[in-house]
Amino acid sequence: MDTVSYAQEIVKELQRSVAELGAEEAERMAELLLRSGKVFVAGAGRSGLMGRAFAMRLMHAGKEAYVVGETVTPGIGPGDVLVLGSGSGETSSLLSMTVKARAAGAAVVAVTIAPESSIGRLADQIVKLPGVRKEQTDGSRTTIQPMASLFEQTLLLFYDAVILRLMEQTGQTSKRMFGNHANLE
Repeated sequence: MDTVSYAQEIVKELQRSVAELGAEEAERMAELLLRSGKVFVAGAGRSGLMGRAFAMRLMHAGKEAYVVGETVTPGIGPGDVLVLGSGSGETSSLLSMTVKARAAGAAVVAVTIAPESSIGRLADQIVKLPGVRKEQTDGSRTTIQPMASLFEQTLLLFYDAVILRLMEQTGQTSKRMFGNHANLE
């Protein structure tokens, strides 16, 4: 298979993956973000990179959004939301964040392949995304892609869809959002 054929297969996988998203779960997450105070976003590895992109778009849309672990990230508290992207739902650093956020009175949203995971069981809301966990070796793989690539790509698409829904609900436009874009570049 050549590179373009691989890209076409990835797009097909993403179409199948997005078709499995739960509309009700996604809508509940968007509603929670709308009524929240600050939004904190976290993930490990590539999932964390998708979370960083989501936090940036939240900020562009006018939400007070932070990436956990950055030096300018404030404390979390009641009325705030922690959004965790974790395929396995077992990443120890994210599990620790979940416990701390709940103790501080914040809501936790887990976007994961594994709602039954440790993080999933502690979360206030779960959004189940289809995908393959990077450590999955039982032969049930449904992707040609390595490790958790399908989850990470679906995560980014899902986060972008949430942004579009928030834009729709708040009357936000790309032009207005650009006013919040970095201008020291």
